[in-house]
Amino acid sequence: MAIAATEPTSVRSFGPGTALSCRECGQRYELTPKFACEFCFGPLEVAYDFGTVTREEIESGPNNIWRYRSLLPVPTNVAELPNMNPGLTPLVRADRLAAELGFDSLHVKDDSGNPTHSFKDRVVAIAVEAARTFGFTTLSCSSTGNLAGAVGAAAARAGFESCVFIPAGLEEAKVVMAAVYGGKVVAIDGNYDDVNRFCSELIGDPVGEGWGFVNVNLRPYYGEGSKTLAYEIAEQLGWRLPEQIVIPIASGSQLTKIDKGFQELIKLGLVEDRPYKIFGAQATGCSPVAKAWEEGHDVIQPVKPDTIAKSLAIGNPADGPYVLDIAKRTGGSVEHVGDDEVVDAIRLLARTEGVFAETAGGVTTGVLRKLVREGRIDTKAETVVLNTGDGLKTLNAVDAGVTATVKPTLAAFTAAGLA
Repeated sequence: MAIAATEPTSVRSFGPGTALSCRECGQRYELTPKFACEFCFGPLEVAYDFGTVTREEIESGPNNIWRYRSLLPVPTNVAELPNMNPGLTPLVRADRLAAELGFDSLHVKDDSGNPTHSFKDRVVAIAVEAARTFGFTTLSCSSTGNLAGAVGAAAARAGFESCVFIPAGLEEAKVVMAAVYGGKVVAIDGNYDDVNRFCSELIGDPVGEGWGFVNVNLRPYYGEGSKTLAYEIAEQLGWRLPEQIVIPIASGSQLTKIDKGFQELIKLGLVEDRPYKIFGAQATGCSPVAKAWEEGHDVIQPVKPDTIAKSLAIGNPADGPYVLDIAKRTGGSVEHVGDDEVVDAIRLLARTEGVFAETAGGVTTGVLRKLVREGRIDTKAETVVLNTGDGLKTLNAVDAGVTATVKPTLAAFTAAGLA
C-alpha cells in the first residue's frame, strides 16, 4: 500500500527506518517485504528519520555493526538478539603496498575477518532482523557463494530453516561452507542471473510462502548492511572520509550503499563534508558496468559471465546504472582487469600486506594498480581499497605450493640452496 511522502509509519521495530522509498520516482510505502515500486518498477530502499546521532553514542556501542544501530533499520535491542555480530573488521594501513604502487597513504579494508569470512555477513545480519519482524520461517537467497554461506550460518544461529540457491560449478570451499550449517543448498543449472530469476518466481508461488529471500523480497533491508562499511572506514580513519575508495562490483549494491553511508555521515555532521572519489572494479570476463562506462552509456547491456572472480559474476547488475551515476558525480570511474591480473594482484596483496584476498579482492587491487599505471588516480590522496572475502574460499585461483621438500637435516637444507 502506498503512503504519502510525508506520512511516517507507526512501525518502530525498524529503529529509525520510517518507510520504503522508490529510488526512481520517490513514491513511499510501508515497511513491508516489498522490493519494487508499483508505479515505475524502480528499486525500493529504506528511508529514515535519524534524529540526533553522536560520535560518542556510536563509540560506546558494541564492537560490531550494532554500534551503528541508530543508523540502520533494526530494533534498538538488536545486539541482544541471536545473530552473527559481524563487522568492525580491520582497516589495514598498507604501507608496503603503498610503497610498491607509489601512494602516500593507502589502506585495505579487510572484510575477510567477518564470521563467514566475507562482507556478506553485514547485509545478511540486517535481513535477518527484517525476516524476524515479518514472521518468515525460512531464510533463503540467490548467491554466487559467499552470500549462501552467510545465510546458512545466520539462519542456524537465529533459528530459521534455510534453503539457498547457487549456480552449478561454484568453488568447492564456498559450497561446503554453505552446506555445513545444515540447511538445503540447491545448485541450479545456469548462471547467477538464472538463479535469481528462479528465486523471483518462488516468491510469487505458494511454495515460497513464509520464505524471506534476503537479496530479493528483503533486499531493501539487506542492502543497508553495506552502509556499515562506510561508517567503519570513516570512524577508523578518525571520523573522516577517505579521498578515494576502490569497491568491487557484483550487483553494484555495495558501492551505492557505501556512497549512501558517506552521505548520511555528512548530513548528520559526523564527518566533514569534503570531496571523495569512488572507483568501481570488475573482472574483464564480467564487466558490463565498466563497458558502459568506457562507451559513455547510461544503461547496462547484460553479459554472460566468464571469469575466475565468481563472486562478482553477475551479468545483469541491478544497481549498475546507479554505479555509473555515482562514479560520474564523485569524479571516479569504473574499470576492469583480466583474470591474470586478478591472480597477480592477489599475490601482490598477500606478499606486501599479509592479506590473502579472494578473487574479488584481486579485482579491486588489480584495478587500483591499473589506475596508477594509467595515471588516473591521485597517489597523493588518502585511498582505501576493499577486500571483501577470504582467499581460502578461492584457492584454485592461485597456484602456490612449497618452495622445496628436503630431508630434516641442516645439510639437506643447505644443499637445496635455502640457507
